[in-house]
Amino acid sequence: MNGDDHDPFCTRIHAPLLPQKEKRKRHTIKLLSLVCHFLRISCQCLHLQSIFFSISQDQPCLGHGGIVRAFSIEFQEFCSCDAVCHGAVILLLFGMCVNALGAFVGVNLGTDVSNLPSASGIVAILKTHRITHLRLYNADSQLLKALANSSIEVIVGVTNEEVLRIGESPAAAAAWVNKNVAAYLPGTNITAIAVGSEVLTAIPHVGPVLVPAMYSLHKALVAANLNDLIKVSTPQSMDLIPRPFPPSTATFNASWNSTISQLLQFLKNTKSYYMLNAYPYYGYTTENGIFPLDYALFRSLPAVKQIVDPNTLFHYNSMFDAMVDATYYSIDAFKFSGIPIVVTETGWPWFGGANEPDATIQNAGTYINNLIRRVSNDSGPPSQPTTPINTYLYELFNEDKRPGPISEKNWGILFPNGSAVYPLGLISGHSTGNSSAVYCVAKDGADEDKLEDGLNWACGQGGANCAAIQRGRPCFLPNNITNHASYAYNDYYQKSRSAGGTCDFDGTAMLTTIDPSHGSCIFTGSANSRGGGGFSPEAAMGPSGLLPGASSKLQVSSFQLLILFIFSWALRF
Repeated sequence: MNGDDHDPFCTRIHAPLLPQKEKRKRHTIKLLSLVCHFLRISCQCLHLQSIFFSISQDQPCLGHGGIVRAFSIEFQEFCSCDAVCHGAVILLLFGMCVNALGAFVGVNLGTDVSNLPSASGIVAILKTHRITHLRLYNADSQLLKALANSSIEVIVGVTNEEVLRIGESPAAAAAWVNKNVAAYLPGTNITAIAVGSEVLTAIPHVGPVLVPAMYSLHKALVAANLNDLIKVSTPQSMDLIPRPFPPSTATFNASWNSTISQLLQFLKNTKSYYMLNAYPYYGYTTENGIFPLDYALFRSLPAVKQIVDPNTLFHYNSMFDAMVDATYYSIDAFKFSGIPIVVTETGWPWFGGANEPDATIQNAGTYINNLIRRVSNDSGPPSQPTTPINTYLYELFNEDKRPGPISEKNWGILFPNGSAVYPLGLISGHSTGNSSAVYCVAKDGADEDKLEDGLNWACGQGGANCAAIQRGRPCFLPNNITNHASYAYNDYYQKSRSAGGTCDFDGTAMLTTIDPSHGSCIFTGSANSRGGGGFSPEAAMGPSGLLPGASSKLQVSSFQLLILFIFSWALRF
C-alpha cells in the first residue's frame, strides 16, 4: 500500500520524522506496544465488539512521537494524530475500561416450536425484556442476521450431528467458522461457540473427537484473528458427576478422565470457561425426597434442615449452588484452577403429566425468580464466593414439538407473543407480569385481513398517531402487519380508554402487561414514553448489559492508573 492509499483503520497523516527524534520514537513505540497489549487485556471487560490497537514503525500516524496507528471502538473508524487528542482518547478509554462486576442472566432459544415468531420478532421480544445474552443451539442464519446491531451477546451452537465431522476434519472446522461465525461479524455480537450439547453423556461415541473438534474450531478462529473475541467451550450435563453431594468429594466419571483432562487443558490454554447444564428440578425429582423441595427452589431452610458439606462445613442454601460447587471440586480434582463456570442451562418446567407433580407454574415461577435474585447478587458458591455465576435460563419458549414427557415441552418462560408464562419482575427493566401498565396489542396468529382492517380504522377514524410505523421511523421494523397493528391498536387504546375505548378490534387484539416497546420504538403508555410513543434517546442506547437489580460496581485499578501515567509520559515526546 502506498502513502496515498486509503487505510481502512485510520486516516494517515504523513509528515517527515525529525532525525533527532528517531531513537526516542523507536523507544516509545516499543513501550507503547507493550502498553497497548495490556490495554487490550484490560479492556476486555467492555461490552464492545472489538478494540484494536496496532503499531507501525513504517507508516505511523504522526503526532508527538507518532505512536498510534489505529484503533477501532465498536468498528467506528477513528484515528487522531494530535497529542492533545491522544490524551483525550486515552482518558476516555480509561474512563470506560473498568471492571463491570455484574453477573448476567441470559436465555436459551430452542426452535422446536409450532408457532415460533419470525427472527425479527424474536429479537424484538428479547429487546422488550432487555435480555442481553442469548444461546442458540445451532447457527440459524435468519436469527444471526436479525441479531445484527442488537448488542445482544450470542453463543452459537455446533449441533451434536456436526461434532463428529468437525472433530475429524480441520478443514470442516474452518469452513464452519467462516460460514457460521465470520460471515455475521461484526454486526452480530458472537462471543462464544458451544460445541455440541452434553456430548459425553448424550452421544458418548463422539466423545473421543470432542476436544479435537474444539481445537480445530479454535485454530480456525486464530486464523481469522477472532480468538480474543470468541471463546470455544462445550456444555456438559451434571450426569458427568455421578455423586455430586457432598460437593467437596465430587469427581467426574472416571471413564472420561482422559477426555476431561484434555478438555480442561484446552479451556485453561484458551482462557475459556466450563459450560455446565445444571437442573435442580432433576436433582430433586430423581432423589426421591432426599432433599427438600425448598432447597431446590432457593427457599430458606430452618437451621435443623440446612444442607451442610460434612468435610468443609460449607452451608448450601440451594441445590443450584451445590451443583456448581460440585463441578468446581471436580475440576480441582484434576489439579486445574482458574477455570470459571458458566451455567449454560437451568430452569424448571411449569406443566407436566400426572406423574410429574412438581412441574407446576408456581414452582417454575419461584425457581426462576429466586434464581435471578441469586445470580444478581454477584457471588459464587461457597468454595468460590467471589466468582459470579453467569447463567442462561432454559428456555425462552415452550418447545411443544420436542419428544418425551409432557414436562419436556413446557420449560418456556415466555409465550411466543412475548407475554410471560408467570410474573418475571426481575428479568428486565419492564415488569413482565405484575405491572400496573396495560397495553393493547395484536394477537399472534390473528387473521391478517382483520388486522389490516383494524390497523386502517385505528389510524383513521380511531385517531391513533401512526407516524412511528411509517417507513424510516422507529417502529416501522419489524415490517409486518402484526407489529404495525399492535402499535396502532395500543396508541388508540391509550388515548381512548378513559372515554370507553376498548381493546378488541374484531377479536384480533388483546390486553397485556408486557411492555411491547423494543429498541428505539417506544409504545404509548410505556414507562419510557414521553407521552406520544415513538422514539426515545435512552431506548436507542439498547440493553444495558447488566441485570436489573444487580449493582454495577465500577472500579479503576491501580494498574490502569499506572498505564495511564506511562501513556501520559510517553506523549511528552
